[in-house]
Amino acid sequence: MVTLKQLAKELNVSISTVSKALNNSEEIGAETVKRVKELAALYNYKPNKVALSLKQNKTKTIGVIIPDVLNHFLAKVLFGIEREATEQGYNIITCISNESLEKEISSLQLLASGSVDGFILAVAKETQVKNEIAHFVKTINQGLPIVMFDRVANDVLCDKVIVDDFEATYNATKSLIAENRRRISFISNIDDLSVGKLREKGFLKAINEASKVKGSTLKINRTDDAQQKISEFLKKNKTIDGVISADNSSGIIAINTALSFGLKVPKDLSVIGYTSKSMSNHCIPGLTTIRQHAKDIGSCAAQLLIKRLQNKSLGDIDYSTKIIKTSLIPGGSTLA
Repeated sequence: MVTLKQLAKELNVSISTVSKALNNSEEIGAETVKRVKELAALYNYKPNKVALSLKQNKTKTIGVIIPDVLNHFLAKVLFGIEREATEQGYNIITCISNESLEKEISSLQLLASGSVDGFILAVAKETQVKNEIAHFVKTINQGLPIVMFDRVANDVLCDKVIVDDFEATYNATKSLIAENRRRISFISNIDDLSVGKLREKGFLKAINEASKVKGSTLKINRTDDAQQKISEFLKKNKTIDGVISADNSSGIIAINTALSFGLKVPKDLSVIGYTSKSMSNHCIPGLTTIRQHAKDIGSCAAQLLIKRLQNKSLGDIDYSTKIIKTSLIPGGSTLA
């Protein structure tokens, strides 16, 4: 592989001149820049990224840690991160915590040893349940900034990107009440996560504000058979005429279960859930969804991190929390 030294020798210029020309320095004349770039292209010259990172003390690489690679929402956030990072000249390295605190800690330690300039992550379930934050604080104190998205640790001083979980669920519940639904159930398999708790609070606020409306909740553990739990719940509570699903699957299961019972959706039962457009089409009628705009979340998280990496003067007081507004997208599972 050709080196800067070889290019400089053939062009009869200094190594510094070649380097500056390749980086479009204004110190180098246009004709010299043209000659250097033409020769570099001829030899297919590629800069030594390892040497460059050692010299600049930058890797131009972002570490991304997500709890579940099979989660459709998280996969779309990752897509948004990668797209924005690429546009700004950064690479990403992705690790999966598998909802494990230990795996999350080991991923941070592995990448913090010179592999990345900073992190974008969603907090693992076990981390949230145990309220452990020491590993995040340690990483930030090492000079590696963190941006958290969706599932965040409120006690950690860092940039964050979230959606309006409380407000979105509140408004979704109000929309069912406006349909004259009077027995509305909140179904969730993410009750142990911060976003799940916020969504339940939004639901309860709307229910408590309404007169002549009764609310109920069904909380499903990860080890439960969700299909069986929802089926038993709807069979036992035959007067339910509205469902708010806090996760990306319970709403679809509720629709299919109701149809199997001979109910008509949305005539007898309206359902709203958190999921993507593609997932909402996994049932007929299609699910009315609270769209989280996952790619925008990823893009925003990458922008925040890169801004901090490129502006070392930003201090603790400059940490920000960006709220991505959700959208209620009508499907066939509601009257409106």
